Formats: sequence, structure tokens, C-alpha cells
Amino acid sequence: MSEINLMDCYPRSKRPLDDRARLVTDEHRRIAKRFEKEYFDGDRLTGYGGYNYHPRFWQDTVRRFRDHYQLKPDASVLDVGCAKGFMLHDFKELMPDLTIAGVDVSQYALDHAMPDVRPYMQPASAAKLPFADKSFDLVLAINTVHNLPRGDCMQALREMRRVSKKSMFLVVDAWRNEQERQNLMTWILTAQCCMHVDDWKVLFQQCGYDGDYTWFILE
Repeated sequence: MSEINLMDCYPRSKRPLDDRARLVTDEHRRIAKRFEKEYFDGDRLTGYGGYNYHPRFWQDTVRRFRDHYQLKPDASVLDVGCAKGFMLHDFKELMPDLTIAGVDVSQYALDHAMPDVRPYMQPASAAKLPFADKSFDLVLAINTVHNLPRGDCMQALREMRRVSKKSMFLVVDAWRNEQERQNLMTWILTAQCCMHVDDWKVLFQQCGYDGDYTWFILE
């Protein structure tokens, strides 16, 4: 298990925390947690405000994953929480012989996924992955498992371990100090399991998660 930021190629933007604190209500968060149209392609107060494909977001990052994990051309990769399949698309563009799979709880996202990867995606919870043991060379969960309650989050980590042959990488919401905690609590819409980085590390050990990880932190 290693803390390593493999998302350092992913573009970062300034989050409008003041606007979020002033405008977002519990009703907005309730709507966001349904992961339907309002979350992906509705108003910014309930989600992305339009979840569209842009090559600059994932192309360099999937290359980073490939190189770090030394993936062979015919390796297999699972994206847990694949949404509309943008990362899977860029993986397949980079490595045409790669075996890909994705799961997501949002039927809306799956129905509006990129056509070339839609056949490789299916509805499923991260806490109950529909795959056999040791099915994938690399299992990824980017900003996904923290959307589950603590018990299901722990089960999702166990499921990642179960279906992985070797390598795993995840990103979760976290903080290191009180200011970062306040920033995160202001910003999040869907996360249900957010913790201090040290508490996450304890949870990883409790679940037997021995893959790599990094944090989504609002400084």
C-alpha cells in the first residue's frame, strides 16, 4: 500500500467555495445523491453543470496509470464509478488491446456514456462488484467509494481487493486540518464517508485494502 498522487496530470480548477456555501441547500444535496440527470447535466448547484468529454482531462492521466503500473498491451482494467466512460474511452484509445470494464450506480450516466465503451459498462454498486476473483490487472476507483455509507465503503474496498489480481488505486475525499475539513464539508454534494487522512489509513488496514491511494483535498 502506497500513498502516491497519480492524478498530478489531471487539470485542477479553483472551486468557488463561497458561492457553494451561500447557495447550496440540503435539497440540492438530496437531488445530487440520486446521480441522475440533475447531477451530471443539470445545474452546478446539484452537480457538474454539464458532464462532457474533454481529452485534456484523462489522456495524460491514463498514460500515467499505464506507465506506473507497467500495464501490458493486453492487460485488463476496471473503473469503479465509471460515469459516462471518459476514462475507459481514453484507455482504449491509448491501448487498443486492453480489456476494459466499468460499473456505475447511475443508469443515466450509463445511458449517456460514450458509444464506443458503452458495451463494456454495466450498473452495479462498488460494494458488490459483478466479477470473479482476480479478474483485473488494475482496479481504479476515482472519487467513488466515499459516496457510500461507512459500512458499504468498507465493503467496496474489500471488493476492489477481491477482483484485483495485483494493482489498485483510489481517490477519496479527505482532510489534514480543520480548515481543509471545513472546505470539504462546504463543497461536497454526494460524499458520505469523509475522514482525516490518518483515519482513512486505519480504515484501509481494517478492510485489507493494500492498494495505492491519494486524496481529494481542498486547501
